[in-house]
Amino acid sequence: MAARSVVVLPGDGIGPEVTDHALAVLESACAGAGVELVTERRLIGGCAIETEGRPLADETVAACQAADAVLLGAVGGPEWDHLTGDMRCESGLLRLRKELGVFANLRPVKVHPALAQRSTLKPEVIEGVDLVVVRELTGGIYFGQPRGREGSGPEETARDTMIYSRAEIERVTRVAFELARGRRGRLTSVDKQNVLVTSRLWRDVVNDVAADYADVELEHQLVDACAMRLVRAPRDFDVVVTENLFGDILTDEAGMLTGSLGMLPSASLGEPGGPGLYEPIHGSAPDIAGKGLANPLGSILCVAMMLRLSLDLPDAAAAVETAVDEVIDAGTLTPDLGGSANTNEVAAAVLAALANRLQPAAANA
Repeated sequence: MAARSVVVLPGDGIGPEVTDHALAVLESACAGAGVELVTERRLIGGCAIETEGRPLADETVAACQAADAVLLGAVGGPEWDHLTGDMRCESGLLRLRKELGVFANLRPVKVHPALAQRSTLKPEVIEGVDLVVVRELTGGIYFGQPRGREGSGPEETARDTMIYSRAEIERVTRVAFELARGRRGRLTSVDKQNVLVTSRLWRDVVNDVAADYADVELEHQLVDACAMRLVRAPRDFDVVVTENLFGDILTDEAGMLTGSLGMLPSASLGEPGGPGLYEPIHGSAPDIAGKGLANPLGSILCVAMMLRLSLDLPDAAAAVETAVDEVIDAGTLTPDLGGSANTNEVAAAVLAALANRLQPAAANA
């Protein structure tokens, strides 16, 4: 069986802590599947600025483009907040997404039964929630030109530009329709067509694509109404597709349904055959870095998504997911989920549960 190659970008803050544990799970899963794993560590974000003078080196981009997948921790911290333009930590992340061509960000939100009491919402509202947000990732206001600030005093102005092409909207919409077709057959497209011209194009394109998916039930919803519905009736959603800015906001909101952003993974995918980018949706959380408080489950679940979507090891992916479920059921949780375990203890419990599940597979190999 061919070796799998993964570039690891631990990043800043709690990024290295959770990524190291996720990498250990990835190594264990690949070993249990009898697959050679080749990894290469690179820098991104603030640590790259300090060492390489920029948030993302060209050599790092090239390494990521040549890999099967990329595992990312988090970027940024207060010590680099004063930087502007292309020197901002986030600029390195945006560039990486653009250079890899990963235009579709998949963020699954599934409430584990044992965690229904941990959310700030009532258990009867969130029990059974199982949805996926598909966020367009390489277009929209985060990339549009012109942008910048000019002038001074009362006349100082700032400008961002939101631009979408029909092709950009169509390709991410097809990803969402295909995903919905394989789940419960429902797709919610989120826009702001009553105000934004780009959203009117978005809705037109989604309707055009829908003609190829008669088996999927499509609904349109304005972003503000969707935000309200996510906390009022989240079980209504199956697959949600939306543009970059709206997706960024809505996925953080949806993340709180599970009780903690630390629980949620994401996969950013491009054209078939290209490398996928996997990162937990939490930030670098510099205030808890090094304290053993970081929840590693989001990063570990990123590994499960990677095994399934980029490394073609679905059985290993299922084993990781089951190991995480067993650890949650056992109550081995970090403080963000109301537990008393530290980062190392949670990760060690996942590795132990995974080892138990891989032993029968190894014996039958």
